[in-house]
Amino acid sequence: MAPVITSLLDTDLYKFTMWQTMLHRHPQTQAEYTFVCRNTPAYPLAELLADVERELDHLCGLSFAPAELAYIGSLRFIKPDFVDFLRIFRFQRSFIEAKADGERLSIIASGPQVHVMGFEIYVLAIVNELYFRRLAQPGTLAEGRRRLAEKIDLLRAFGSEPPRRHPFEFFDFGLRRRFSGDWQREVVATFKRDLPQYFKGTSNVLLARDLGLVPIGTMAHEYLQTYQALGVRLRDHQKAALEDWVQEYRGDLGVALTDVVGMDAFLADFDLYFAKLFDGLRHDSGDPFVWGEKALAHYAKLRIDANTKRLVFSDGLDVPRALALHRHFADRTQLGFGIGTNLSNDVGLTPLNIVMKLTHCNGQPVAKLSDSPGKTLCDDQTFLAYLRQVFNVPA
Repeated sequence: MAPVITSLLDTDLYKFTMWQTMLHRHPQTQAEYTFVCRNTPAYPLAELLADVERELDHLCGLSFAPAELAYIGSLRFIKPDFVDFLRIFRFQRSFIEAKADGERLSIIASGPQVHVMGFEIYVLAIVNELYFRRLAQPGTLAEGRRRLAEKIDLLRAFGSEPPRRHPFEFFDFGLRRRFSGDWQREVVATFKRDLPQYFKGTSNVLLARDLGLVPIGTMAHEYLQTYQALGVRLRDHQKAALEDWVQEYRGDLGVALTDVVGMDAFLADFDLYFAKLFDGLRHDSGDPFVWGEKALAHYAKLRIDANTKRLVFSDGLDVPRALALHRHFADRTQLGFGIGTNLSNDVGLTPLNIVMKLTHCNGQPVAKLSDSPGKTLCDDQTFLAYLRQVFNVPA
């Protein structure tokens, strides 16, 4: 079988944008990332160990090709010295370990953050594709294409509704839990061809380059979590992370993620300064309607016209949910919808709910206090309790 990952561009844009920031701001940081499966797979993931090991060996033999570096360097927010770093970069096999833990698959990447943070998306894509290769049936892709056609029909029907102040725009965020690389490419190419009025880009840098789409992404949870272990007060870690982002990108990539310690704690730090500097906010946990209303109320309190800002929704969306959110908010603010698993892995099989999260940084635990039950991730209950206390987040 062909390797799952054949190009190091086959990852999400925000891995590069966070990577550049950490290389410039905190290159000495040590980090540990841990693979977790949140739902029950159809068969034990430990059965994939030998294949995962082979794929990791292959991944660590890849490097960025000249044409790939040229594409990355063409993005106006990417700096030449980061491209030079990528030119000589290779993943180190000694920094990642996969093993069987009973029926569970354990994967831990540990080492200098600028050398291990990139593993995340590739590992998730590898585990997903290996897992679904065993489950796929002759009619699986036919069912996927039928469901894809239904989505297209639904969006075309939406076009007959009365227009709202701000248009409906959605993006593919499906790399990390895709059925396969080939299927994600087919889905993205189909949306580009059939719905160019709505489909505006993908987080997958390889597909963006190959299909002539806009690569989409700014920051993920790991970026803000890292600052919980850096040289600032824990209470100030969000403000420090946002300030470094502003200094690094100076107006580009202006959508901030809000749910590392919950929306309420985020807004307490997101003052007039940051609200003017950032273009908008991204939702990734909790009730999206409640979250959106809180965001709009915050802009109103700061006397900022929300029509000049953007709310991006990206938590477990499907097309009907995205359309409902658009109908609710589109007359009051700009919107974007990052749809992941429901685009790239809606083929009739139950998707894996897998993540590979930052769990330790500089020898201490870090955590995410999610607005959704079950998405909080931290293996140190003492630190989790302390973080809740500092930010006044109820358990």
